[in-house]
Amino acid sequence: MQKNKPRLILFAVVLAVLFLYFHFHLGQYLTLAQLQEKELLLRSNYQEHSLLFIALFMGAYILMAALSIPGAVLLTLAGGAVFGLGLGLVIVSFASTIGATCGFLMARTFFRDTIQKKFGAKLKGINDGIERDGNLYLFTLRLVPVFPFFLVNSLMGLTSFRVLPFFWVSQLGMLPGTIAYVNAGTQLGQIRSLSGLISPAFLVSFAVIGLLPLLSKNLVGYLRVKKALAAKGFTKPKSFDYNLIVIGAGSAGLVSAYIASAVRAKVLLIEKHKMGGDCLNTGCVPSKAIIRTAKLAYQMRHADEYGLPKVSPEVRFDQVMDRVRKVIREIEPHDSVDRYASLGVECMSGNATLLDPYTVQINGKKLSAKNIIIASGAGPLIPGIPGLQDVAHYTSDTIWNLKDLPKRLLVLGGGPIGCEFSQCFSRLGSQVTQVEMAPRILLREDEEVSQFVSERFRKEGIQVLNGHKALKFSKLGNDSVLVAEHLGKEVTIPFDTVLIALGRKANVSGFGLEALGIELTKGGTIQADEFLRTNYPHIYVCGDVTGPFQFTHVAAHQAWYAAVNALFSPFKKFKVDYRVIPWATFVDPEVSRVGINEQEAKEKGLKYEVTRYEMDDLDRAIAESENSGFVKVITRKGSDQILGATLVGAHSADWISEFVTAMKYKIGMNKILGTIHIYPTFAEANKYAAGNWKKAHAPE
Repeated sequence: MQKNKPRLILFAVVLAVLFLYFHFHLGQYLTLAQLQEKELLLRSNYQEHSLLFIALFMGAYILMAALSIPGAVLLTLAGGAVFGLGLGLVIVSFASTIGATCGFLMARTFFRDTIQKKFGAKLKGINDGIERDGNLYLFTLRLVPVFPFFLVNSLMGLTSFRVLPFFWVSQLGMLPGTIAYVNAGTQLGQIRSLSGLISPAFLVSFAVIGLLPLLSKNLVGYLRVKKALAAKGFTKPKSFDYNLIVIGAGSAGLVSAYIASAVRAKVLLIEKHKMGGDCLNTGCVPSKAIIRTAKLAYQMRHADEYGLPKVSPEVRFDQVMDRVRKVIREIEPHDSVDRYASLGVECMSGNATLLDPYTVQINGKKLSAKNIIIASGAGPLIPGIPGLQDVAHYTSDTIWNLKDLPKRLLVLGGGPIGCEFSQCFSRLGSQVTQVEMAPRILLREDEEVSQFVSERFRKEGIQVLNGHKALKFSKLGNDSVLVAEHLGKEVTIPFDTVLIALGRKANVSGFGLEALGIELTKGGTIQADEFLRTNYPHIYVCGDVTGPFQFTHVAAHQAWYAAVNALFSPFKKFKVDYRVIPWATFVDPEVSRVGINEQEAKEKGLKYEVTRYEMDDLDRAIAESENSGFVKVITRKGSDQILGATLVGAHSADWISEFVTAMKYKIGMNKILGTIHIYPTFAEANKYAAGNWKKAHAPE
């Protein structure tokens, strides 16, 4: 309360001033007739007490502008009538800008915290735009007088716009209009009505002036690209070999080529390794195949839970890997050259190099395209830990080259990939130690999710070491060891094989991006705008190489936007939509999420409610002895609007789709509760969670 006292006092003063203004009808003195009648008196007072008059005039102007009291136009005319064009312009320009800034600060003081807490997620995009192009937007709004002065002040105050730029951009933007009105004020006696000053022709003229910066921005962007091309000696071909060249045939590249072929574009798809990219060959597909085998081995050892005698399976690792390769072979035709050739896509195998923004060299050939999509993907991040090269180490890409099951496997990293492999290899028979530098594994998830998975791992015999920072690898006799720091002390962790699972980095080198000057983010991904364009407007990017989400399904999602925008821009283009992005970590039971979780809701300062449903209450889960886990739904406080859902349970990656659809199409908990679900299914957990929400909101 003490903290808000100055704010409350200021708010009371503002209300008092507004009350006095309207109670005593002070607006009756702010008319053109009154100003013309008092013109000589005002000039006389100015001549007798120049500095005092200027101070009072500016004070009145600032107060009216700050409180959005009608009369700014009249005071501007008065400035011209009393002070003349030169001095009047200076006084009015500073008074109006100071008043606007005061209005900006009052809106920020009184309302921004509340607005940010309530609509923080939605305002993030606006604030990002303000950070990027805020000065241009404000300048345009100030130039066009059809946008109300007070509204611009208030709305900008609710954003992250900084005060000093707001001041000088406002002053510059309002200058043309100020000159026009102050100049009109020098001829005050000839003005018959204010409507004549604000005629349609006048407004249209200023609207055209106001639109010039936006048009100029596009022109400047075009000229900047032309200059960049000229500076590097690049020229745009008069004709092209293809409408579109796609570099990379992973999920993003395949979908991009598919979309282009569907609209009969001439498209070339280039891949230097295998069609299907990481997902098919070293990522999603093989990992899910080996996870299934590992789960079966685990279930055999715990067959007594299903009324059968326990069995200790003999794990022949070569046969396990044979099955993984068999699964890949069965899925390969979906992503094959033959299939895409049948769709009208020309496929080439080899290393692509961008020679210029329009030309790609592959296998000695130079091929040009009107548009290019970079979908080069990402690869495992290899840390520069001393001694790593001296021990047997693998990544999620190379683990498939293993010939024998490691007796002692060290997994470095507590993210989704590290967790999936830790449980998988433990179930196949390895003694697994998982090392994570952070206080807990699965750091992006709520703490209770991390605790749930950690406890499950420990029950299965996995040693989870949180808060351990890897310092170096070394050899102790025949043993490989990791030396890590924990609570200020060095600890030694022995192992036979180490799996590095510390994240993935974008593939941005080795094919000409540096020479072209393609811009990168601080995180090393290719910088792209909301249309997935790079700093060359005809070069697009999608998938893991740009992020921000490194998931196969997001890569495919981005690919649609990249392909459509590449082929149809500038006539039609679409901003990529990241509002509802689901993902899953395929541990057992699966951890699935869409939208925000509770820790993110707290970070954003949102007012929210949590609804839970425990899986040990679900009939189907009980019948399958898969009754561990929970459903946790975040809703807006006092509403059934779903902000996010976290599902921990068997096959939760399948039945989270109901929440994905609900969030995408703004369906609330009431509608989920009113939807028939087949009995008995895991999907009923969603309905029962909605039922718990309804109980909590039942009228008392």
